[in-house]
Amino acid sequence: MSDRVLSRIGIIGAMEEEVSGLKESMAEVRTEIRAGMTFYEGKLAGKDAVVVCSGIGKVNAAACAQILADRWQVDAIMNTGIAGSLREEVGIGDIVLSVDAVQHDFDCVGFGYPLGVIPRMDTSVFRADPELLDLAEECCRAVNPETGVFRGRVASGDVFVSSAEKKAEILKIFDGWCCEMEGASIAQVAHINRIPWLIIRAISDRADGTAAETYDKFQDEAIKHFLRLTLAMVKRL
Repeated sequence: MSDRVLSRIGIIGAMEEEVSGLKESMAEVRTEIRAGMTFYEGKLAGKDAVVVCSGIGKVNAAACAQILADRWQVDAIMNTGIAGSLREEVGIGDIVLSVDAVQHDFDCVGFGYPLGVIPRMDTSVFRADPELLDLAEECCRAVNPETGVFRGRVASGDVFVSSAEKKAEILKIFDGWCCEMEGASIAQVAHINRIPWLIIRAISDRADGTAAETYDKFQDEAIKHFLRLTLAMVKRL
């Protein structure tokens, strides 16, 4: 990392299971409820942080990110959670770190725009902070040495991808590495607020016909992987 100092970090998980370990690791905790979400403000690994469960889906996640920007004026946003793999080389339990993020379900094709393009915005491909990305990879290799770690595009949409056909479509059109339901909306909010951000996703399923079965079986192990990584990163920020 550079000499940039982050005074307060916002960490968003979509589900309670994805943030419970972080909340348990916090000290000097104060809570505040906004838009039905409970924000936990305190010390995490000795750093000022706000941890919150946003709820599932892009609207919940975007609302949560904007509250972090407005109320807490966070210097960085990290989105941690689980996701489905879009590539054979990315196995269950592995980690995908966002190079950038897109919304695979944003559809203005009827107006002549390619799928995923958001009209009248400066970009539809939101790029993660390179310093956070470098630090995440370094920390992941240190604390999860037996886990694969990949840099790549995160494809988000309000759909749980559980068919080989949908998986193949997202991979072909967007060249994604994993798919989930929140990250790109958080990235968009961070982009328009000029806040550095990163998505950290541990793979719980292969986003195909086996997705529902393997998700339930492997989500706890996947959560352990990104929890270790997130805590190691926060210590270094």
